Amino acid sequence: MTIPNLISVFRLLLVPIVIVAILQGNWLAAFVLFLVAGVSDGIDGWIARRFDMRSELGAVIDPLADKALLVSIYVTLAIVGAMAEWLVVLVVSRDVMIVIAYVVSWIMDRPISVKPIFASKVNTALLIIYAVTVLAANAFAFTLGPLDDVLSIGIAVLTAFTLAVYLVMWLRHMSA
Repeated sequence: MTIPNLISVFRLLLVPIVIVAILQGNWLAAFVLFLVAGVSDGIDGWIARRFDMRSELGAVIDPLADKALLVSIYVTLAIVGAMAEWLVVLVVSRDVMIVIAYVVSWIMDRPISVKPIFASKVNTALLIIYAVTVLAANAFAFTLGPLDDVLSIGIAVLTAFTLAVYLVMWLRHMSA
């Protein structure tokens, strides 16, 4: 168990705490804890690269912690009415489809390596920015105005695009 892996586990443990904070309307706590989770993600990656502490477990648990946090936050924000449900359905559906494709390839004894494409990294960055923005708007009582539409549409377009790219990559892999 490396330091980056422990940080990823810490991030996983933050997920239910952030969810409860949102459900209880404790927006400032949710905002701060989400920021802590985001900073910890950067720190664990930097430590893993800088001190050569990369591991097979880390390659799985780090993105798992990221997805658990983002998906949970998005679903919870939709439940409390702070985020558009259609966007959350799109974001969660994309991740579910990617996981299903990965599992199917593994079951069919044609495992595919998990390597995020650049557009997916940009998409994840937008997802984080949007979640932080929504949490901040609620914590500090301001409205997003047109920024809400810009971020929602940007996320929707990138989410659909990355899903299409991953689908093509998976279909090529499975038919090779």
